Amino acid sequence: MQMRQLKIAIIAAEASGDMLGASLITALKKYYPNAEFIGIAGEAMHAAGCETLVPVNQLSVMGIVEVLKKLPRLLKIRKHIIQYFFENPPDIYIGIDAPDFNLPIEKQLKKRGVLTVHYNSPTIWAWREKRVHNIAKSVNLMLALFPFEAAIYEKYNIPVRFIGHPLADEINHAYDVNQLRYQFGLPQKAPIVALMPGSRKGELTQIAPVFLKAAKLLMLKHPDVSFIAPMVNEQRAKQFTQYLEKYAKHLPVKIILSQSREAMAVSDIVLLASGTATLEALLLNKPMIVAYKVPFINYVIGKLLIKIDKFALPNLLAKEYIVPEFIQQNCTPENLANAANTQLNHLPISDVMLSRYQKIRQGLQRDASEHAALAIGQLLELKFNKHETIKV
Repeated sequence: MQMRQLKIAIIAAEASGDMLGASLITALKKYYPNAEFIGIAGEAMHAAGCETLVPVNQLSVMGIVEVLKKLPRLLKIRKHIIQYFFENPPDIYIGIDAPDFNLPIEKQLKKRGVLTVHYNSPTIWAWREKRVHNIAKSVNLMLALFPFEAAIYEKYNIPVRFIGHPLADEINHAYDVNQLRYQFGLPQKAPIVALMPGSRKGELTQIAPVFLKAAKLLMLKHPDVSFIAPMVNEQRAKQFTQYLEKYAKHLPVKIILSQSREAMAVSDIVLLASGTATLEALLLNKPMIVAYKVPFINYVIGKLLIKIDKFALPNLLAKEYIVPEFIQQNCTPENLANAANTQLNHLPISDVMLSRYQKIRQGLQRDASEHAALAIGQLLELKFNKHETIKV
């Protein structure tokens, strides 16, 4: 019986995907401890044991305009990845999020007989549902994080597994807030607001100035308030510092690297860009204000295509507006400051809101990484016959 080492290609395109990938690699290693992982990884995936062909920050872009500017580089990277895996075929390719980057690779590799899995469904529930036909040609399995996604794939007879969300398994409330305040040099008694305008350069360009102006307005009503701003890396910290100097020079804000979860835990309320971080805030039981803003041309195009009326994940999952969200023209310093003022005046978070948060947590808490690893293992078992087996 032939025995060889399993080769798993795994591609993430931004910080949230890097965290999903790291958790999945850890789960897969329980079943395939000798497997080789190679692809595009950030720090978390690299630490989990993934060899990096291209750093993840080479792919992280925001919106249509920024993508167009960096399209030649992105296409070059994608071509390199396809060629590499043509020459060094993996046993399975796992694309994490980034559908515009990953699906064309998956399609090419699937044609060549490579098993393909897409981890974290494209937002077909929000716009361009007909993309499922291309997805069907590209993947052997879709791993969906949210229950409403699985129903769409089932409608089109596309193999799908609702695995829940890893964050619902991972995040708890076991933080020593007093210790964190001491660690970050924050006052023990004053209200703390986390400012989280996103992890990408384009997001900060659009959103950080609005957040900082809102923070200045909030201080007029709460002079004792302090702020903490976790940045994903030194580049974003430098960018945020430049905006701080320009728009709110004397604002009492502590800028820290990474540690976004700790920043949310130490805060009384969180002002943040729409995205995965809103789910983290929910799982930490934090009052939040969600905002998002993109270049005007992106918004005009998006408005023609997007079919949902809610953007924040807590609102989508609850199927009602349980947290305030301010999108595009409504994302103003005044609106954000007023919402933050209301939340600071009504602390602690209400039992009604906590029960809504808990219901969402329970719906997503399914040991997601373990479920994903098992689903991937089932695909691999179908691939290998009695003449070939995997070294474990």
